[in-house]
Amino acid sequence: MKQARETEQRSAAQQRVTIRDVAQQTGLSIATVSRVLNGRSNVAPDTRDRVLEAMGGLGRQAPRRRGLSAGDGKADRGVYVRCPYVLTDYFGLIVSAIAESLHVHGMHAIVDAGESSWKRTEVLKTLTGWPQVVGALLILPSEPEGDLERLRDQGFPFVVVDPRTSPPRDIAAVSAANFAGARRLVTHLTELGHRRIGVLGGPPEWMASTDRLAGYLAPLVGVGVLPTPDLVRSVTDPTVEEGYRVAAELLDRRDRPTALVAFNDKMAVGALHAAADRGLRVPHDLSVAGFDDIDVARAAHPALTTVRQPLGEMGRMAVSLLGRMLAGHELDALHVELATDLVVRGSTGPV
Repeated sequence: MKQARETEQRSAAQQRVTIRDVAQQTGLSIATVSRVLNGRSNVAPDTRDRVLEAMGGLGRQAPRRRGLSAGDGKADRGVYVRCPYVLTDYFGLIVSAIAESLHVHGMHAIVDAGESSWKRTEVLKTLTGWPQVVGALLILPSEPEGDLERLRDQGFPFVVVDPRTSPPRDIAAVSAANFAGARRLVTHLTELGHRRIGVLGGPPEWMASTDRLAGYLAPLVGVGVLPTPDLVRSVTDPTVEEGYRVAAELLDRRDRPTALVAFNDKMAVGALHAAADRGLRVPHDLSVAGFDDIDVARAAHPALTTVRQPLGEMGRMAVSLLGRMLAGHELDALHVELATDLVVRGSTGPV
């Protein structure tokens, strides 16, 4: 019996079709098929008939048609917000902006957040079966690219916020201008005369880490300095403690750097502590800079020079994109990159 059920399940999986299959069968675009499946009004009647007829021919395994809401009132229109991290002053700002913006648009947030959310690894595979959820906002998703592509092919509307890795070209995503922000920060330091600049990098597999590292190194090349790997450290968990540890490694060198740039403000605070423990004065003996401009950057002593990320704007932009998708509109740009700002404070100074 068990073997028969497994054979039946494999057969059903092999027969399951996606929105892409419907598009190929009808000769229509994926966006047009998605509008029909989501019950949008801005579709020609004959086009709608073609899609529904194709779905009928595909049988029970055809993509499920979704309505804009599960009930009659706006209060039933829920958006699943997944943030598998503790809602600190970084992720908390994004989620708060999303919740407030959804409320303005007549929808409510179904928030799945915190470290326990990491254990719910199969959740994306079940979203299409949640009747009260009309779309999703996925913040720094830990799921593999294949799970996102599968959700897209099922015609489920979603937007990735602050993607962990470079998202597929046809998946909507919102991020900050990490490369430009990092480049502007190190340009500020080179203009102060710094040439030996240490990098306290984040998780090497994150897109933000690679973009910021490239941005940090570009201004050095511009002033004739060949960056060396021995001044770059990476961590898997960008915390104050890890910032202290890798900053200490660089500051204990005989040829220590004159400046340190950190993946985020928390790591930069760790660098300030490492400098203080070694009797180094900031910014007289060492310049330190962060990234994000969260509360800890202003509370540090001295206050941190940093790059301000548009965290609230990222959340609001994601809601705006999702709203357009739910209304059946084509998006002008699938990957939106929001500008960052350099904030100069007391932790950086001339060599």
